[in-house]
This record gives sequence, structure tokens and C-alpha cells, in this order.
Amino acid sequence: MNYIWSGIIIISLIFGFINGQLAETLAAGLDGAASAITVLLSFAGIMCFWSGILKIASECGASRICEKLLSPLIARLFPKVRDRGNITMNIIANLLGMGNAATPAGVAAMCELDELNGGKSEPGHEMCRFAVMNTASLQILPTTVIGILAACGAKDPYGIVPCVWISSVLSLCAALIAEEIIYKRSLKK
Repeated sequence: MNYIWSGIIIISLIFGFINGQLAETLAAGLDGAASAITVLLSFAGIMCFWSGILKIASECGASRICEKLLSPLIARLFPKVRDRGNITMNIIANLLGMGNAATPAGVAAMCELDELNGGKSEPGHEMCRFAVMNTASLQILPTTVIGILAACGAKDPYGIVPCVWISSVLSLCAALIAEEIIYKRSLKK
């Protein structure tokens, strides 16, 4: 990846020099870097906020309430798992579009699923299902993306919500169906 970015920068500088616009090319690069820092800081603030909210929810028992509400669905998807708290928190974080804030709960849940797998070198069915659900997650309110759009000055940062609903439902359904088909094929071998 470093070679790709380095190549893009070198090619940009060469064409800027050839076209007599080297100063403008360098200025655009610096402006882009400044914009990237602004967006990064906005994104970091959003991530810290949601990570704090998840920690508060965990400490005050809200995660247990959410676990009870989602337990019929999660028990059906992960029948072998006894403590579904981390899976629940990961799903809720993904539902709220918190992306990176869902990672700590996701890592802890995957460790628990690995223990259920018995330390085998290949991931178990529930591990694969969880990875698929985490990757192609359903999002009700894509807060991180809305925050980034707002930080970049979008006129209607919430305008993406209906598209996110449609695409996240379709991608999650497709991913779960594909995972189930692959799992059943692996059993036949």
C-alpha cells in the first residue's frame, strides 16, 4: 500500500511539474492533508463518544436489558453460547453505526466463540456466522458516517439513512445465506 500511495504522489508531482502547476499541486496536497486531519479528529471524537456510551451501558446494566430483548434472536443464531453479552453489545454498536466502537466487544465475543470451538485451527460455524454478521452489519442509524458527513459540511448528512437501511439489510441477508451455504457444503466433504 505504501508503494501505491508513494507512486500516486510521485506521479502527481511529475505531472504538476510537466504542466507548470507544481506549486498548485503541492498546495492541494497540503490542503488535503489538513482536511484529513480535521476529519480524523471529528471521527476520533465520535468514536470516543460512542465507546464511552457503550462503557456506560455496560456498567449501568443497560447491556443486560438489551441482551434480554435480543436474546431470542441471538440464542437462535448462537445456540451454543451461554454468555451473549459481548455479542449483544457488538450487534447493538453495529446497529447504531458505531463501527470501530464495536470492535472491543467483537474481539471479546470472538475469543469466547473460539473457546467453544475447542481451539481447533479452523473457525467454527458460529465464529464464521459472527464474523459475517459483524462485517455485513445491519445499521439502523449510521452515526459515524453521519458525523463524518456533518464534519465535512454536507447539506443533508442524514440523507443517506434510507440507502444505508436498504444496503445493510441486503448485504447482511446475502452474507448470512452465503455463510450457511458454504457451511453446509463443508459438512458434505
